[in-house]
This record gives sequence, C-alpha cells and structure tokens, in this order.
Amino acid sequence: MNIRFDNKIVLITGSSRGIGAATALKFAESGATVIVHYSKDIYKARETFNSLPGSCHMLLKADLSVPDDVKRLFDKVLRQKGRIDILVNNAGIYEETRWWELDYEEWQQHWKKTIDTNLTGMANLSFLVAKQMIAQGGGKIINVSSRGAFRGEPHALPYGAGKAAMNSFGQSMAWALADKNVQVYTIAPGWVDTDMTHEILESEQGKAVAAQSPMNRFATPGELANAITLLASSGTEYMTGCILDMNGASYLRT
Repeated sequence: MNIRFDNKIVLITGSSRGIGAATALKFAESGATVIVHYSKDIYKARETFNSLPGSCHMLLKADLSVPDDVKRLFDKVLRQKGRIDILVNNAGIYEETRWWELDYEEWQQHWKKTIDTNLTGMANLSFLVAKQMIAQGGGKIINVSSRGAFRGEPHALPYGAGKAAMNSFGQSMAWALADKNVQVYTIAPGWVDTDMTHEILESEQGKAVAAQSPMNRFATPGELANAITLLASSGTEYMTGCILDMNGASYLRT
C-alpha cells in the first residue's frame, strides 16, 4: 500500500522525539507538511525538524497544560497554514510514584501535572481542531493512548486514568463528528522503546517487560508511526471510533 499525504497539513504534538518524531518523519516522507510541536527540548525538536524531507514544515513550542498556550499554537498554525488536515495527539508525560506515601499536597501536584497535559491539553486542542475541521469539510484526529488505560497503572494512577478518559473522549467525539466527515481514532500501545522509557527497558526490569509479550520485545517508534499513518490514510473512514491495540499480544481484550 502506497500511502501519500501530499498537500496535507499535519500537526503532531510531542514530536521532538520518540513516537512523535518517528511519526513526523513518516508523514514528511509521504508528502505531508508537518508541524513539529515541542514543550521543552528545543535541541531534540530542531534535530527532528531538520531531519524532515520536503519543505514548508513548522516548528512550534507550546505547553499543552496551559489553555492559552494551546490556543496560541492552534492560531499560529491556522494563520500560517490555513488549515489542519490531520491532528496526532501524541504529547504526554509519565511519572511513576509510590503515591500512597505522598502527602495530600504532593498528590494534588502529581495528579494535576499529568491530567492537565495528557488529558485536558489534548481535549482543548481537539476541540479547536475539530471545529476547524468541520468548517473546512473534513479531517482526521488520531489519539495516542496506552495499554495502561485497560490494564491499569498501579504506580502511575493519573496516567492510567487520563488515558482511559482519552479513550472515552475520542470515541464520544468520533460519534459526534461521524456525519461531518471528521474521523477520530485511538491507538493504545504497550511499552515502546523511546527516550522516555529507554532507561527502564535497558535495566533488569526491561527483561520482565519484554517477556510480557510472546514476541519477547518492545514496540519501536517506527512501528507506531506506521500504524498512525495507516489510520490517517484515505479509506479508513469507517474505522472511526476504533481503539487499536498495539501491544504485541501482551494484553488481550475481548
């Protein structure tokens, strides 16, 4: 299958590294104009941006946990590109903690930091982009969730809860937009070998993590990028509302 995105404007949050960077490269290789978003790491973001084939790409900074920053990001893309054809909600943070040992104030900070970025920021940007996609006559939104939304995250409660809420949000939005030529998909990966997880996966714990899958390995960012671009391609419209598991058969749902 030769998937092309010529003349498509693609915004990918959290695309300075990992899954986002691999996805940005995959879209650019397929002809898309890519907006690379980052929050903090300008060096990694520039590295990703400079690696993209083609021209007219953009590099934008925004803190998605801040509603005004989300609006500024959206407005700047619209001013310079005029439209967003595909949105990939990939940005997220993951923090493990022995939450039962936190005091109440620490718990509040832990919960708010993750939910504001992983859920509220994603919802705010999706709201703005969805309205624009309705006005322009169509578009696609792909949310990057997690196996943890189903299996649970005992040491990262706000992460698991936020991803479960993302799943529900995406399916509800898919239903609402189904007659407006806007499709919403969710992909739920297990462990992926990225900058964020590499230290864990290279440790002794990593052997146990790999063994969760009968393939005895983790996913690569490139594999996630392949799945994301497949969902974003033409011909998948009737898949709107789906949650695509991608965990190497480490967690099977019925």
